[in-house]
Amino acid sequence: MGIYEKLGVRRVINAYGNLTLLGGSIISREVLRAMDEANECYVDMQELHVRAGKVVAEICGAEAAYVTSGAAAALILGTAACMVGNDSAKMRQLPDTTGMKSEVIIQKNQRYSYDRCVEIPGAKFVEVGGASKTNPEDIEKAITSKTAAIHYGVSAGRREGVVPLEKVIRIAKRHGVPVIVDAAAEVYPVENFKKFVAMGADLVAFGGKYWGSPQATGILIGRKDLIESAAAQGYIGFEYFQNRGLGRGMKVDRQSVIGLLVALQRWMKMDHDRLLRTWNKKVNYLVKELNTLRGASAEPVVWRNGKAYQARVKFDEKTLKMTLADVVESLKDGKPSVRVRVEDGGAAILVNTRTLLEGEERIIVRRLREVVKKA
Repeated sequence: MGIYEKLGVRRVINAYGNLTLLGGSIISREVLRAMDEANECYVDMQELHVRAGKVVAEICGAEAAYVTSGAAAALILGTAACMVGNDSAKMRQLPDTTGMKSEVIIQKNQRYSYDRCVEIPGAKFVEVGGASKTNPEDIEKAITSKTAAIHYGVSAGRREGVVPLEKVIRIAKRHGVPVIVDAAAEVYPVENFKKFVAMGADLVAFGGKYWGSPQATGILIGRKDLIESAAAQGYIGFEYFQNRGLGRGMKVDRQSVIGLLVALQRWMKMDHDRLLRTWNKKVNYLVKELNTLRGASAEPVVWRNGKAYQARVKFDEKTLKMTLADVVESLKDGKPSVRVRVEDGGAAILVNTRTLLEGEERIIVRRLREVVKKA
């Protein structure tokens, strides 16, 4: 009996993606071996962070970098850094922002769930633009003496009517305001790790789970002074900097710091074209098999170079006499449990092959056959 079975916890086939709710990532044997070696002794965590930061910064073409407990922690500490700089008294004061810059500009049509991280250290959002469109002058007019930063989520930045990052950075530079970029999942192509700082972003957050690092890891890269401020407010700030910062709960163990470094180095030298072909092969299998099911139709969601890592599956609810939500719940509640994402708009499910283990695409087909047959 396996460790999860002993606990009475179901194993899940993750056809959703690198979702925190499902554990984030599968760690490779190479990374696990490095983490196991890191576990064999103690180290000075400040020394480890400094050395790890230099390695990450070199990979990302940034002035400096700091390993965090995830992209969310990177955004929290990065925002705090923009508000307080190197002022230790202000660091101790947060989340009380009295007497400091505390406003962060965000485009209204770019709001998303995870921008909540920016508010945690005490910052207040100033929304600019409308629900469907923002103009560059909307951002410029909102900048005041209270502006600590401009926040930009890359994923949300793909929506219609959003002022692109290049223009946001140009506006910010004219006023001496830092730009914080949430690039949590933007880990492919690998050039993205250098892209945003090269564009002029002051701070950029990435999530380690997207490149096979332990789930509770991430990186904050960018300007040296801001990275130093973020690190001073991190979880060892109490002990190393004698600083009552807000980041004590955002711990990263030494094993995870090493795991992140090895996983990042592995990701940067990986044959991604081959990986994409592997995902695409699974998508083609899913599409072929699912198109034989009565009441179902499937197609690949083409991504790069004509290849796909997701299959879009639609269901004829009248034929099946069950709703799309019923299908999703049946997959979730069955054995094994299969988790899929409902596409925006609720018209189809997306089956993500990036997080499938070998052979799980066949189990998904079997489970969907069972669901359709039962319907």
